[in-house]
Amino acid sequence: MKEDAGHFDNDFATAKSAETDMPAEQHSTTIASRTWALLLAVVVLGVAIGVCAGLLTQLLYAIERFCLGFVENPDMPGPFLTPAWRRALSVFAGATIAAIAWWLLRTKTTAVPSVKQAVAGKLMPAWQTVTHVLLQIFIVGTGLSVGREVAPRELGAMLAQRCSRWLKLNATDMRTIVAVAAGAGLAGVYNAPLAGAFFTVEILLVDVSLSTVMLSFLCSTLAAWVATLVKGSHTFYVIGQVDSRFSPDLMLFAIPAGIILGICGALFRKGSQWAERNKASGASILWALPAAGAVTGVVAIYVPQVMGNGRATAQLAFSGTPTMSLIPVLLLSFAAKAIVTLMTIRAGASGGVLTPGIALGSSMGCVLGILWMQMTGTNSIGVYALLGACALLSASQNAPLMAMTLVMELTEAPMNLFVPVVFISMISLLAAHVTTGIVERRTVRLLG
Repeated sequence: MKEDAGHFDNDFATAKSAETDMPAEQHSTTIASRTWALLLAVVVLGVAIGVCAGLLTQLLYAIERFCLGFVENPDMPGPFLTPAWRRALSVFAGATIAAIAWWLLRTKTTAVPSVKQAVAGKLMPAWQTVTHVLLQIFIVGTGLSVGREVAPRELGAMLAQRCSRWLKLNATDMRTIVAVAAGAGLAGVYNAPLAGAFFTVEILLVDVSLSTVMLSFLCSTLAAWVATLVKGSHTFYVIGQVDSRFSPDLMLFAIPAGIILGICGALFRKGSQWAERNKASGASILWALPAAGAVTGVVAIYVPQVMGNGRATAQLAFSGTPTMSLIPVLLLSFAAKAIVTLMTIRAGASGGVLTPGIALGSSMGCVLGILWMQMTGTNSIGVYALLGACALLSASQNAPLMAMTLVMELTEAPMNLFVPVVFISMISLLAAHVTTGIVERRTVRLLG
């Protein structure tokens, strides 16, 4: 990977040197050609990724309908009416099939690199990437606890590499386009253009130049719009009627809640990294992933909202009745979702942690909100779940712009709520950094 990236960088340096020696008129023509090539790539990829994101969503619904007898929607976000035996059988069978397929894919063919590796220059093989993407959608549809947002990002990155080669872009422009396309995949599957663009700028490229921002927003917007033509458009999480005029006590709530959610986010991030580093490989996936499916199936008999990408767990928090009796259910959902998600990744599954992170944050935010409402009696429970989701996701991803905009777009929350959302997210980030530092120092002491 480093050699490929270095090769691309050398090519770009050579190209820049050649441009410097060009006459002014020829140099202007080269810049104009490069600009048009980048715009063409963004438009073509935005449309293509939007279509793919819409089709992947429809595929997820088809798998849910076949395996669990339901299709997720705001009114029925999880398989609550599906018989318990069918929930358990679906997730176990899905994990077993995926284990065999991934074992063949990872041991008998070219490995599929991560999106970050693809941005760095590592080539994503075509049919292997497509298979890898479809397997991720398949396991989410059957009920395994991971997010589905990695799949469209990988597909977007693979398409971008092919498009960049077709347009003969240099290595630097290819890196930009691959990152832009990956962010557009996130935007398309969740109809979240702001989050898709910020994912590119904040996580993949760490570059806020005018050209990067412009290309990212253009591609993500196109992908999100085209995807709605294929899969339709609806609110992903329903938070009900909320007052956009936030009260002073809500800002005060953000201080202790932000600290707690920041600690939870940091621990979830550490857990995700541990699970990814120690992911089952080789033949071990043939027993580890079915075992994870069996455990998930047993848990799902009693806690059905643990299944899938976390939508059911989050919706329970966003629209639950704010009573003290809801707290044990939310705490059980929080613990079950965190453990099962990390276990699934550790067992060898590929998938995302964005929507599971939203599920965890909204659950804990709702718990803290119910307790806070016993003292103040103000605001709706959906607002506390919203703040919790933004805070924990910001801390776990270390990417507050992407996290905040993703949750706000998925809930279609009033824009004025960005004020308390930003406040609690910054507090959670600070708490997460302190927690991470403490954990790392203690780990060093134990290992030393």
